[in-house]
Amino acid sequence: MALTGRAALLAALGSLPVGIWDPGWSGILAVNAPLAVACACDYALAAPVRRLGLTRTGDTSVRLNETADVTLTVTNPSGRPLRARIRDAWPPSSWQPGAETTASRHRLTVPPGERRRVTTRLRPTRRGDRQADRITIRSYGPLGLFSRQGTHKVPWTVRVLPPFTSRKHLPAKLARLRELDGRTSVLTRGEGTEFDSLREYVPGDDTRSIDWRATARQSTVAVRTWRPERDRHILLVLDTGRTSAGRVGDAPRLDAALDGALLLAALASRAGDRVDLLAYDRRVRTLVHGRAAGHLLPSLVNAMATLEPELVETDARGLVATALRTAPRRSLIVLLTSLDAAPVEEGLLPVLPQLTRRHTVLVASVADPYVARMAAARGTAEAVYEAAAAAHSQGERHRVAEQLRRQGVTVVDAIPDDLAPALADAYLALKATGRL
Repeated sequence: MALTGRAALLAALGSLPVGIWDPGWSGILAVNAPLAVACACDYALAAPVRRLGLTRTGDTSVRLNETADVTLTVTNPSGRPLRARIRDAWPPSSWQPGAETTASRHRLTVPPGERRRVTTRLRPTRRGDRQADRITIRSYGPLGLFSRQGTHKVPWTVRVLPPFTSRKHLPAKLARLRELDGRTSVLTRGEGTEFDSLREYVPGDDTRSIDWRATARQSTVAVRTWRPERDRHILLVLDTGRTSAGRVGDAPRLDAALDGALLLAALASRAGDRVDLLAYDRRVRTLVHGRAAGHLLPSLVNAMATLEPELVETDARGLVATALRTAPRRSLIVLLTSLDAAPVEEGLLPVLPQLTRRHTVLVASVADPYVARMAAARGTAEAVYEAAAAAHSQGERHRVAEQLRRQGVTVVDAIPDDLAPALADAYLALKATGRL
C-alpha cells in the first residue's frame, strides 16, 4: 500500500543508509539529520500564534437550555498560511453533558493576510453569566511534524436568562383578565371595582346591576358593567435564603419561584398594574423598581439571571422592613418562600402583622411532587414508613398554611409545574373580589 504525505516522508527519511565510517552516534545522526532538518523547516514555516488577531461577535444572552452562538474571527497578519487547531474554552456549565469536546474544538486554515471565522455553539445548563476562558491555538507547519502553541484571552460574556416556561399559560390567563375587565358579558362586582360602561340586559345578569335611570331613557333594560381597578401596586418578594436552595426534581426551588413571578408580572402589567421585584435573604440581592410596562419583563429576567440561593437563614424582620420601605402605599405583597414550619413560625409569623396591617399579602411556596408519590406508596414495610413520613410532612405544611390564612394571608402551595398558573389564578381571584 503506497504511503502519502507525512507518512511517506517519515518512511523515506527513516530508510536512509547509515554511514559505514562511524557505527556509533555519527551513524545515528546521519540517519536522523534529514528528519531534524525537516522538522526544523516545518516549525519555521508554521504561522506564528502570538501575532494572530482575535475578535468575538455573537449572542450576549440566551434563555436557559437554548443555544447561543459565539463567533471567533481569526486574522492572520503573517506571510505564512495558518493551519491550526483551536480550542475555545468556556465553563463546564456552558455545555450539555458530553457536548464540549465537539463544540469547542475547531480546525482552521487561514491564508496570509486574510481572516476566517469559527462558531462555538453554547447550550448552558445553569442561569447566570458565562464568561469565555482562554483560546488555545496550535499552529502546524505544512508537513504537520512540528507546531507552535499559544493562548489568547478574548473576553466575552453570555448571560443565561430564566427559561420562563410558564409563558404558555399567559394567553389563557389574559382571556380571564379580559372577562374581568368588562370586555365580555361577564360581570365582576366587588369593593374594588370601577364602573366601566352600560349594555343591554341579558337573561342571567344580576338584577342589582340594572341602571334604572338609563333604562328609563331608552326602550331596553340597561345594566352597568364593571372592571377591576387599575394602577395597583404589586411587589414580588423572592426569598433567596437557604430554603430556596432545596432541589425539587432537577432544579432548586428558587427556579420555580422565578418562573411563577415572571408569569404573574406579565399578567399584572397587562392588567395595568405596577410591578416591582425584591430579592432578599440577609440583604437585598436585587431590586427592580419603577419600570414601565414595556420594559418590565426584560428588566426582570435580566435581574433574575444572576440570582442564586444563599446558604444562610433568611432575616424575616429585615425582609419585612425592606418590603415596607419599597411599598409605602397599600399594595399586594407576593412573598415566594417556603412553608417549612421552623422558618415560618420562628421567622415570618412574628413580623407578619406588620405587613398585613397595611397590605394584602399572598404567600406562594413550591411543593415537592416526590412527597405526594411517597404518601401514596404501599406494598412493603419500607414504602409504608415512607408514606408515614410524607403524610407527616404534608400535615406540617397544611398546619403552617392554616396559620398564615388565619392572619389574613392568601396561600398558594403547588408543585413546580403548577405553581405559576396557580399564582396567576390567585391574583385574578383577588382582583375579581376587589381585594387589591
